[in-house]
Amino acid sequence: MEGIRRAAVTYYENLPEEKKRYARFIFDEMDENRDGQIDLDEYVEYLKKDNNTVFTDPSMFRALDKDGDGSLDFEETITLYYIMESGRALFCKTCNTFLAEVYFSCFQCFCLDESASTYDLCCDCYGGKKFTDHHDDAIFCDNYTLLGKSRSLALEAPVQVILYFFYKLCMKCF
Repeated sequence: MEGIRRAAVTYYENLPEEKKRYARFIFDEMDENRDGQIDLDEYVEYLKKDNNTVFTDPSMFRALDKDGDGSLDFEETITLYYIMESGRALFCKTCNTFLAEVYFSCFQCFCLDESASTYDLCCDCYGGKKFTDHHDDAIFCDNYTLLGKSRSLALEAPVQVILYFFYKLCMKCF
């Protein structure tokens, strides 16, 4: 989770002022009692109201709570903001664990399926072969290998195709 925190802070630091104000607005909306901290109840209530129930599992709250004090300060909610805005909200298809570090994705689903979802697994579920509801010829790659393979495929593609996919990717992120 530490890598995501670092990316979140870097992302936030480079946001335009308008987006920074929006991140603060979201924090203030979550902080119902205005004490400068988001407790678990405030967190869950806000996310349910905002139809982001995928994040309401207490384990996600604990992962965001860097200092383990049982509440989220503004810096800790920047990580949530980054995860939500960047599309980095990936969960294991088998155990529903948030994929904060290395994970495995089905190469065919990632590259050939035009839907927005991919078939991603945590290391425990992939290594323990705890997934059963996926196609038989699936080839799984860890996220770093998949990124490298995607880059290789992109370099071989015509410029128009690369620009099209870059545009689609940017539309997802922002």
